[in-house]
Amino acid sequence: MTTAISPSNRPVKLPIMSADSVPAGIPTAGGESAFADRLTRLGAQAAKAGADVVIISPGADLAYFAGHSVPSHERLTALVVPVEGDPQMVVPALERPGWTGSPIEHLGVPFSTWTDGMDPYQVLVALLPAGARVLAVDYHMPAVHALGISWAVPGSELTLAGEAIGELRMRKEEDEIAALAEVGAAIDRVHGRVGEFLRAGRTEAEVAADIAAAIVEEGHTQAEFVIVASGVNGASPHHEASEKVIEPGDPVVVDIGGPNRTGYYSDCTRTYRVAGPSSDPDVEEIYEIVRRAQQAGIDAVRPGVSAESIDRASRAVIEAAGYGQYFITRTGHGIGLEVHEHPYMVSGNTLPLEVGMAFSIEPGIYLPGRFGVRIEDVVVVGADGAILMNRADKALRTVGG
Repeated sequence: MTTAISPSNRPVKLPIMSADSVPAGIPTAGGESAFADRLTRLGAQAAKAGADVVIISPGADLAYFAGHSVPSHERLTALVVPVEGDPQMVVPALERPGWTGSPIEHLGVPFSTWTDGMDPYQVLVALLPAGARVLAVDYHMPAVHALGISWAVPGSELTLAGEAIGELRMRKEEDEIAALAEVGAAIDRVHGRVGEFLRAGRTEAEVAADIAAAIVEEGHTQAEFVIVASGVNGASPHHEASEKVIEPGDPVVVDIGGPNRTGYYSDCTRTYRVAGPSSDPDVEEIYEIVRRAQQAGIDAVRPGVSAESIDRASRAVIEAAGYGQYFITRTGHGIGLEVHEHPYMVSGNTLPLEVGMAFSIEPGIYLPGRFGVRIEDVVVVGADGAILMNRADKALRTVGG
């Protein structure tokens, strides 16, 4: 049986610590009390759902609750948060020095270590409250660890904590919004430089390599993704980049993003036109339809409306223009410590939007064998509507002339 922890509507504040406090790339903040508060709320979530303990593996969830996260590869690293009792950490002995000075260590959370040759699941089980049977794990825990933990507790029930964790993470507070604005401005600067790289005669891969370098130059720690999709390749939303040579007049979808020093992500798409005779007479018309659809989605944002209503607002413009069958994706996804997280702007998601929720609005039209157009910005729900995290020009720019 698989269940999910019931969500809470209580907001959580995630301010940002200085880069000197913790390893770069991990968002932390304003004193350990913020992490203690998150851990307390997580335990309360588990109690409401009838779980006995939440177990979190390395990744964005661990960074959110512990202020630090490093990959443990095949070795088990886990934060154990029981409903009754204190949180504890389990880490491989060889990884323990990397947690020195971390916020969760400063909180006084005990660490248990294990060495190769030991059974790490038995080490973890020894930390569980007596009688614990309902074990809730995060969405990204590898199956080998989730099942290993479950098998080590006879009669246990493995459940999912992802929805509850998402509820705690999707409501961004002031410092988080500032981080999103900072990284959004950085990716805007990269889009402002696309004309330096994008021109006929170059391959998509060559352009993507230059853009990736610019992403780091403009303040990101890395380029998480660089989609450069020219001409017919633009009809594939996740094409990325290839050895295709960019032709004069090609429309080119450029979708780029990555994390900055705070650990928060950018994600912004613009569609450009390469100088030269147009490769398709409908590019301008399709672009304008997508631009209006994106603006309709932005205009629909306000507290209290449903997530699916944002999708509906953008989709209605494209459907009215006769291209509904070519809008083959959802309209948006939440963003923060991950590129894709809650909430999702998609049909069927009736979640009411709240102040502080952050997500992309990215409608597109994808015409197989011809081209594609997508325009994407990250927005935060404000008291009076959408607050844009991106300001890059949304006119159809011709570059490479």
